[in-house]
Amino acid sequence: MTNKEIVINYAEYDSLDQLQEQDRLLAEAAVKASANAYTPYSHFNVGAAVRLSDGTVVTGANQENMAYPSGLCAERTAMFHAAAQYPDKAMEAIAVAAEKDGRLCPIPATPCGACRQVMAEYQSRGGRAMEVLMVGAEKIWKFSKVDDILPLIFDSLKQ
Repeated sequence: MTNKEIVINYAEYDSLDQLQEQDRLLAEAAVKASANAYTPYSHFNVGAAVRLSDGTVVTGANQENMAYPSGLCAERTAMFHAAAQYPDKAMEAIAVAAEKDGRLCPIPATPCGACRQVMAEYQSRGGRAMEVLMVGAEKIWKFSKVDDILPLIFDSLKQ
């Protein structure tokens, strides 16, 4: 038997002002997108923004439905929209921000497992690392690739 270790590296920022301009703009787009969420049940608004390889930014927001689990997370809403509208553009970064009761959550909201797996597939499809920013009012976490938030990515079907 051999013991192995998984190490996750990420940068932590205290405010949007500390980010490079392209990351700050992406984070701000995610925060703004949260206003478009449809959340009559949880009142937990999530916005996501995807930056494509040509600089285009596509946003999405979570959409709930009374027939749970028929809704969709903000991250997948943004990624699916980006892939459908810009199929030849790689996704180079995604930012996620969440609000509760009209206020940006203090610490970043983290994507669910399904969203992480979709991010991993688009990262693979794009042939490049996809950065992930998780935005909170007091902290912002930046990961250089999806692998850092989803170790041991499911890719067993690849040949």
